[in-house]
Amino acid sequence: MTQQRSSLKHCPSRIEAQNLSRVSEFYLMGLSEDPDLQPIIFGLFLSMYLVTVLGNLLIILAVSSDPHLHTPMYFFLSNLSLADIGFISTTIPKVLVNTQTHSRAISYVGCLTQMSLFLIFGSMDALLLTVMAYDRYVAICHPLLYLVIMNPQLCGFLVLVSFLVSLFDSQLHNLIILQFTNLKGVEISNFFCDPSQLLNLACPDTFSNNILKYFLGAIYGIFPISGILFSYYKIISSILRIPSSGGRYKAFCTCGSHLAVVGLFFGTGFGAYLGPAVSHSPRKVLVASVMYTEVTPILNPFIYSLRNRDIKSALRRLHSRTV
Repeated sequence: MTQQRSSLKHCPSRIEAQNLSRVSEFYLMGLSEDPDLQPIIFGLFLSMYLVTVLGNLLIILAVSSDPHLHTPMYFFLSNLSLADIGFISTTIPKVLVNTQTHSRAISYVGCLTQMSLFLIFGSMDALLLTVMAYDRYVAICHPLLYLVIMNPQLCGFLVLVSFLVSLFDSQLHNLIILQFTNLKGVEISNFFCDPSQLLNLACPDTFSNNILKYFLGAIYGIFPISGILFSYYKIISSILRIPSSGGRYKAFCTCGSHLAVVGLFFGTGFGAYLGPAVSHSPRKVLVASVMYTEVTPILNPFIYSLRNRDIKSALRRLHSRTV
């Protein structure tokens, strides 16, 4: 705390500091200043939101209604779909409202709430993908013990732990933000209340802020990736010992969808997270954030449904029952 306060004192004097408790609202960056593009942006983001929610709801309905999919892998997949719905719902509705009202303002409480929900669902995505990698490791490396190890109690416990860790991450960010007594302004260089942008409002070049961001990034970025890489190291080692090429291909196919989603989520996530460090263009950072927060959730249902025969069969059975 002493270090943070001393860092705040070293902010350039030309920056007009504001008391955080007196800030009633923040101003988000607009996706475009061109009035003619506003209807297009509204229609595009509304379509993305509806497709994402519908696609993930279909996966949840397919898994819950089909007894053949009552397995650990699809239990985690349905929870991932639920997290994706929450993840995209924290940002797009506000974008749609601001586009229609031609306003960039968001209240102080609304901004902290949006940041908290964004962190909860974003961390849930990362941790559930890590848990799913462990599930694939047990299924391929210990197939005879799979149902014994991945029992319902353990599956529920892993999801609960993922949620509690995500909630802790969210509250930790809130506590850190509330420690700052001064702000350099109320302009957020993104279309939503990005946690890193809120930290930058305290003072853009403080050493303690950078250390804090990289520390939290390591905990909630590097650790999940390390778990996923270790799981797939064991998976690949086990697959290479399978004598038949058909058996190796079948084993790899069970991991294909998960690998695609992992690459998409963490690839766009690192692009959005490292974007401000390598590029000083706010528009490029904005594009990276859109890819991470909007494009990833919309593609996940397509990846799992197009590459998974069980999901496609369950969706066909669900359609035949409803028609």
